[in-house]
This record gives sequence, C-alpha cells and structure tokens, in this order.
Amino acid sequence: MHTIREKQRLLARVRRIRGQVEAIERALESEAGCETIMHQIAGVRGAIAGLTAEVIDDHIQTHLVDLEKHPGALNTAAAEELMAVIRTYLK
Repeated sequence: MHTIREKQRLLARVRRIRGQVEAIERALESEAGCETIMHQIAGVRGAIAGLTAEVIDDHIQTHLVDLEKHPGALNTAAAEELMAVIRTYLK
C-alpha cells in the first residue's frame, strides 16, 4: 500500500490531531468559552481536511498518474486540476 511510504509522517499528523481533540475535551471539561471551543474545533477540522487532501493526493499520484505502472492513467495536469478542486472543497 502506498501510504506505507509515508506512514511515520501520517501517524505524526494523526497524533497531532488526537492532541487537538483532547484539547477540545479539556476545554469542555473546564467550561471554556464557546469562542475558544469553536476555534479549537475549526483547527481540528482544518487538520483533518489537510490529512484527507494528503492521502487523496498520494492516491492520485500513485494510482492515476504513474504512467509506468498505469499506461492509460490521467495526465499530470488533469490530476493537478482535480487536487486543486479537492483542496478548495476541503477548506
């Protein structure tokens, strides 16, 4: 699986996200203000979106654009256009 190459980097991102979620839990337990909690939630949402975009991009580059492995694959420009749309959507 292609994500194995990036395993440590992806795991580090997931661990940071876990820390962000735990910070939300602590904020709720300590009855922090709504604004603080909403900012933390927005941060987690952004982190998840970034992780999602990275995994999708790797999938596209590995399975759709690699012409050596997949001669009928999409062209690189089409893949870049697709990723631009996905990144915009995930923001």
